[in-house]
Amino acid sequence: MGLGTCPQHSKRFLKALTKEKLLEAKHSGPRLCVDLSMTQHMSKKELSRLAAQIRRLYGSNKKASRPFWICLTGFSTDSPLYEECLRMNDGFSAYLLDVTEEDCFSLFPLESLVYLTPDSEQALEDLDQNTVYVIGGLVDESIQKKVTFQKAREHSVKTARLPIQEYMVRRQNEKNYHSEILAINQVFDILSTYFETHSWPEALKKGVSPGKGYILRNPVDDGQPKIPDGVGEAPKVS
Repeated sequence: MGLGTCPQHSKRFLKALTKEKLLEAKHSGPRLCVDLSMTQHMSKKELSRLAAQIRRLYGSNKKASRPFWICLTGFSTDSPLYEECLRMNDGFSAYLLDVTEEDCFSLFPLESLVYLTPDSEQALEDLDQNTVYVIGGLVDESIQKKVTFQKAREHSVKTARLPIQEYMVRRQNEKNYHSEILAINQVFDILSTYFETHSWPEALKKGVSPGKGYILRNPVDDGQPKIPDGVGEAPKVS
């Protein structure tokens, strides 16, 4: 309907419309959980970056035509990260999302969870309304190899990685730098764009910044490699 672009609609109306969409997502939208149980060893700088990423993630979700319901788990209201979120993010305490000290593994049925981690062997093929997607609340400086992957395995939870290897190729650059580790808001932008477009190339283009050293495999026509229906493992792309 394009209501957001009509000049005759007041800010109050658009704000109410956004609130309505977000609350509707709580009952019918896909669910995204940000696991914030690993922040105790982060520096002040890292916590500030994470707080900024949460702000960007929430801002993207507010603008989405089909928003997710966001749940911040393992998140204590007396933690340094919570204080940082209040300091850096205007209106944080009024964000339309769930905040809980409970761990995502005790909050949701384990079989409903898919933990998104770049260390998973399984490429994410599609989004399912009945699945709760989990992103680990870590920032670049504090990333230790396979932390989120091991955490998911300890709880026997399914894992998946974004299909960067299937749809993108490494771009030559001076530093020979290539990374599949993304900020939580970049991961969300990919999931949100895919949910709206059902196009992985379009979604990855939105969320994987050029600085990560990857470009779309076929940027001319955004040709998608065909993933056979019902195949569990991601196909090898030559």
